[in-house]
Amino acid sequence: MTDNQRQIFDAGVRDISYLDEGSGPAIVLLPEAGLDYAYFGALVSILVEEDFRVVRIGSRVGPGEVTLSELAQDVVDALDHLGIDEAWIGGHGFGGAIARTVALEHHDHVNGVLLLGVAEGEPADEALDAEVRAVFGDGFSAQSELLRAQADALTATATDRWRPIADATPVLVIQAAEDTVTPAAGGAALQESAPGLVSVKTVDGAGHFFPLTHPGETSWFIEDYLDWD
Repeated sequence: MTDNQRQIFDAGVRDISYLDEGSGPAIVLLPEAGLDYAYFGALVSILVEEDFRVVRIGSRVGPGEVTLSELAQDVVDALDHLGIDEAWIGGHGFGGAIARTVALEHHDHVNGVLLLGVAEGEPADEALDAEVRAVFGDGFSAQSELLRAQADALTATATDRWRPIADATPVLVIQAAEDTVTPAAGGAALQESAPGLVSVKTVDGAGHFFPLTHPGETSWFIEDYLDWD
């Protein structure tokens, strides 16, 4: 059993925050752009109870611009630090872009990709801000410096470096029917591009932050697909 405490990997250099919980098959969760991974808490608690090891990993902030490849390397380095050879790499919104990059560039570390909403590029600022405020309150907003750095990472990375499905890599898409940031059409399009690899599940009546508002349904889809009882 791992410790339920935040840690910093590569302190003083990249300062990558992570939280490693549970034991069993490993799942990585990467948060939406500009946000801390704390909102995964309820989902993680359920998955840990179902005998998964869940590692939440944050993004570095500066100095200088970074690419998705560098953010993907950060994830792999953190996993190496934890002694995790392979895992399902999952991401919410922007985090999914990093997850897909990990699968493409570090295939030997990846059992599969879990996309909580399918990002197709930089999220529309107004749509993401509206979803954030609807869930967290009007006084809450994404971390502007982190959001800007992540938007720059997407801009600096050609789409053919992160959007293709990695060879022979299963992808589970969980999406929300009412999501305005990563609309459900994205999952359908991704499945059409690789029907033998991509499975899509939809959380009805939910918005973009369904991992927070509907953790039970989200966890059930993950448990059922990974067939870990």
